[in-house]
Amino acid sequence: MQLYNNLSAKERAELIEQAGKERLTISFYKYAKINNTEIFRNHLFLAWDQLEVLGRIYVATEGINAQLSVPAENFEAFKNHLDTISFLENVRLNIAIEHNNFAFLKLKVKVRKKIVADGLNDETFDVTNKGVHVNAKKFNELIEDPNTVLVDMRNHYESEIGHFKNAVTPDVDTFRESLDLIEEDLREHKEDKKLVMYCTGGIRCEKASAYYKHKGFKNVFQLEGGIINYVRQIEAEGLENKFLGKNFVFDERRSERISDDVIANCHQCGEPADLHTNCANEACHLLFIQCDSCKEKMENCCSTNCMEINRLPYEEQKALRKGQGNSNDIFKKGRADHLPYKKDLRNIFETLKTDKI
Repeated sequence: MQLYNNLSAKERAELIEQAGKERLTISFYKYAKINNTEIFRNHLFLAWDQLEVLGRIYVATEGINAQLSVPAENFEAFKNHLDTISFLENVRLNIAIEHNNFAFLKLKVKVRKKIVADGLNDETFDVTNKGVHVNAKKFNELIEDPNTVLVDMRNHYESEIGHFKNAVTPDVDTFRESLDLIEEDLREHKEDKKLVMYCTGGIRCEKASAYYKHKGFKNVFQLEGGIINYVRQIEAEGLENKFLGKNFVFDERRSERISDDVIANCHQCGEPADLHTNCANEACHLLFIQCDSCKEKMENCCSTNCMEINRLPYEEQKALRKGQGNSNDIFKKGRADHLPYKKDLRNIFETLKTDKI
């Protein structure tokens, strides 16, 4: 019984190219009580491996979070399998706006403590006691209401390249940082303001909406299906698009363009740009925004030091890395002292308090 990948990413990419089949990029989540996560994990791997599903799936006692791709010809079989699982029957599937056959190259189903790391240890917090889900039409109405505070529940490197008009975009690296930050800055308005949240596909907002209700906020709303579902709804219903720029995604595509607006800047020269890349120096691998001009000039590196290292023969690079461990930058997303044009959003709540609340 095979419960692991037996092909490398390179080998899988070659097979995908040879097959020439269209693949759909899909994401979904569900908060539910899962008692035996290991057995459930194994069941999913065995079933989905047979359907040529690739992706990154997290299973925890609180539910499932999945980002994956599946051959279009196997989509119905995949959906039918989901429907055999009681809490996943008719689960909402977010189909990507832009597809890429190479978005995922392996099937990884992992057991985690939580499907969204929140740093919380409160046994009285009920993640299923969520806020009100709203569709794109209602969302557009809510965010024009002067009594609404619209909060982006994503991280700084996501909101930097795209966000909704008038949204508060906290300068945080992780979801867990945003929970207490938002509560602290909005605690005086738990009863008189409408707290409206959004994220990529809805999973972070669902946990956040339950958390803020738990903390005493009276009017909590979240965008149903996140940005991905919002875009599909506005196109289908002819609604006004209030999202500016690109939607960051956690696969090889890195982003989907939602509007023509370029709201970010190259972290190296400051020119308008919104394309994320990883530093070509494997010991750095920093994720940052780089324009085409800087990409050529800096050879896809974030600094002259990284560029010089990357020019060395591969074996010399390996020798330099030996015993050093990863650079701290490898875990960073767009933060490094040598990136002079990284947008700083640290005072966003102070601006909100002054201008809006």
